[in-house]
Amino acid sequence: MQPPPVPAGFRLLGLRAELLSSLDELGYEEPTPIQRQAIPHLLGGKDVLGQAATGTGKTAAFALPIINSIESDQRPQKNEPVALILAPTRELAVQVSEAMYQYGKSRGVKTLAIYGGQPIGRQLDSLKRGVHVVVATPGRAIDHLQRGSLKLGSVRTVVLDEADEMLDMGFTEDIETILEATPGQRQTVMFSATMPPRINAIAEQHQNDPVLVKISAAESAASRDLIDQRVYVVHKSHKPSALARILDVEAPSSAIIFCKTRTDVDELTVVMNGRGFRAEALHGGMDQQQRDRVMGRLRDGTAELLVATDVAARGLDVDALTHVVNYDIPSAPESYV
Repeated sequence: MQPPPVPAGFRLLGLRAELLSSLDELGYEEPTPIQRQAIPHLLGGKDVLGQAATGTGKTAAFALPIINSIESDQRPQKNEPVALILAPTRELAVQVSEAMYQYGKSRGVKTLAIYGGQPIGRQLDSLKRGVHVVVATPGRAIDHLQRGSLKLGSVRTVVLDEADEMLDMGFTEDIETILEATPGQRQTVMFSATMPPRINAIAEQHQNDPVLVKISAAESAASRDLIDQRVYVVHKSHKPSALARILDVEAPSSAIIFCKTRTDVDELTVVMNGRGFRAEALHGGMDQQQRDRVMGRLRDGTAELLVATDVAARGLDVDALTHVVNYDIPSAPESYV
């Protein structure tokens, strides 16, 4: 029986055969620019400082080398993961954890997402049984460190995903505390959409001669060329009607509509439901059970529109998403990209 074909581009990166087979089963054909640049350095044990926006494939860029480094017969230890991934939001932590599972199930890699708003008893039990990789929001990671249920003495790799977003949300001290609890001889990886001085300061303090990986403007433009982008200039009072008309014409199977504030999200959701659309709101003022319920409705087709703040929706992965609407002008270019 012939072995399944593997993606040629990924084969050249030096990944294990089981990982290549998993990528083929998931439909991956060629690595994205960030994957092509980052994976060889990470497989070689280098620290990496990567500048890449959401949607560039950066999750696989750091997830695949982590999985590649874990031996298939390596049993997870009680409360002691070998890799820690920090993410700014609960949704992104769940997305990364699910990706780790999909990539690593053929190698038996166990991953756990820990975040606030979830029963901590379940997290304590899973950590006690042992996992290879923990994906955490900084606040919940600190909570487990203080409880002694998360011990970082065996960590070989730390990833800060959406590092700029975590700093903007006020997690700087938590990140410092977490990094100081890990061994000095570790691989430290940071991915950020922007490179403000605060990111460089953390890199200088906690990374060892990092390799800078940056997606060029030309490479980003190549991806944007695949997207049909349109701009509508509308008076503020006419925006709800204009949005409804656009959605009537476009008839998206599912769409995300970004607003600036929680109040805007709630108000627009009410308006769109009143106009006959099946809309759900998502923002930071909702508890985890509410957020999970909303995402479940979007994924199973019960809802067709997700009205959200950009922070709450950052890193979301929604199958069959056909339209993205910026109801307000994004606060930063990276939020749009």
